[in-house]
Amino acid sequence: MRSRAQGDVLAWIFLHPDAEHSIAEIARRVGVSEITALREVDRLAEADLVTESRQGRSRLVRPNDRNPATRPLTELLAVTFGPIPVLRQELAAIDGIDLAYIYGSWAERYDGTPGRTPGDIDVLVIGGADEDDLDRAASRAAKRVGREVNIQRVRPERWRTDTDSGFLQTVRNRPKVTLIGEGASA
Repeated sequence: MRSRAQGDVLAWIFLHPDAEHSIAEIARRVGVSEITALREVDRLAEADLVTESRQGRSRLVRPNDRNPATRPLTELLAVTFGPIPVLRQELAAIDGIDLAYIYGSWAERYDGTPGRTPGDIDVLVIGGADEDDLDRAASRAAKRVGREVNIQRVRPERWRTDTDSGFLQTVRNRPKVTLIGEGASA
């Protein structure tokens, strides 16, 4: 991808194909300006990768199912940029999550740190969410993004006060992508 914003916009549109998305919604969901979202959607429309309709003054887009590139592009987006929108969607339905982050090698690659392609996606959930619900969400997400998803749960008080855990220090100090909580896109 030319930029992380381009990948995030593409992933949001192509990994949510059952709905039409306004420019404002895309911008809000991926955390970019409306101008950036509009520019990326214009490029997609020029390449015939999205179809457009109007609802009032809103311009709505969805993947163009008639374009032969749509299916392989969707598969590629699922394994590259897909973990963020997929995990946000899966975790949003679970009660008891205060914060959630992708950490580890996937977050480092997303942040621009060079290295090998990650074989899995590591997620830290802070809160009292039911572990069975988290396991089911991880399983569904893994099927959608084509790689293993590992979710670790930590209670909020431990996240706030435990300064001795090497694991928690590593998560705090290395790149991470916010899925739920402060800094997450809606």
